[in-house]
Amino acid sequence: MARTGTSLDAADAYCRELVRHYENFTVASRLSPQSLRRDLTRVYAFCRYTDDLGDESGDRAVATRRLRRWRDEVRESFEHDERTHPVLVALADTVDRHAMEEQPFLDLIDANVQDQRVDRYEDWTELHAYCTRSAAPVGRMVLRLFDIDMPVATSLSDDVCIGLQLANFAQDVSVDTRLGRTYLLQRDIREHGVDGATRLLCDRARTLLASGRELERLAPPRLRVQLALYRLGGEAILDAVAARGYRTSSRRPVVDGAARVRIAGSALATGLRRRPAPQQTLGVVSRIGDGRG
Repeated sequence: MARTGTSLDAADAYCRELVRHYENFTVASRLSPQSLRRDLTRVYAFCRYTDDLGDESGDRAVATRRLRRWRDEVRESFEHDERTHPVLVALADTVDRHAMEEQPFLDLIDANVQDQRVDRYEDWTELHAYCTRSAAPVGRMVLRLFDIDMPVATSLSDDVCIGLQLANFAQDVSVDTRLGRTYLLQRDIREHGVDGATRLLCDRARTLLASGRELERLAPPRLRVQLALYRLGGEAILDAVAARGYRTSSRRPVVDGAARVRIAGSALATGLRRRPAPQQTLGVVSRIGDGRG
């Protein structure tokens, strides 16, 4: 590791502070193996810092410059073993031990750069391309920490992450409108109105989130619980949106406390189920591979 002015302990303390109020991370990390919690903290700190550069800079031109500098720093960390930012100092150890690839980190930065210049998406092809950079990379990073590199697992993880992001888009229509952007498809808005476009986005999200059931069957118990939390949380958001008649352009629906308790209980139950026997797992992979999944 190249010499830096930040000790590893100080860098890890910085990462912990970044994710301290990140609710999804807090829940998931408590259910993770002790040996991976520090690695997860570092990865989520990277995601949090990247998102903050895009969302909290106050000006799109400033955000773009900061994100591009951050991208250069990340590339130097991977390609030249040089780093000064505490997140990258902490992350270097995790990247080395888990043989993590550079591209998911760069993709996430590029998605945030895209947010500074693109306010709306015409059709699903355009939005899906964005989501593969803004949502899918996080799942790929987490799979790598658990040493899962099966192509089928990566594909299913992409579906779940994108489905969860679409659920958040449907929930946050009013929030995004105030920020001068929308992730509802423009074609759907023209043909079905805002509420109809929200419903169609939710339909896509449900279909994608359903891939989580197959992914959970391939995962070890601790990861299975986390994956179930994400899937069930996304489905709960969609239920809350549906309960408002998909009218989220005026008020953001929330998942209540009782639903959160049910989600936690269901996720834990999923984790306690036995993994399928090898031949069953191969059957799942086969069905996915030939389009019958």
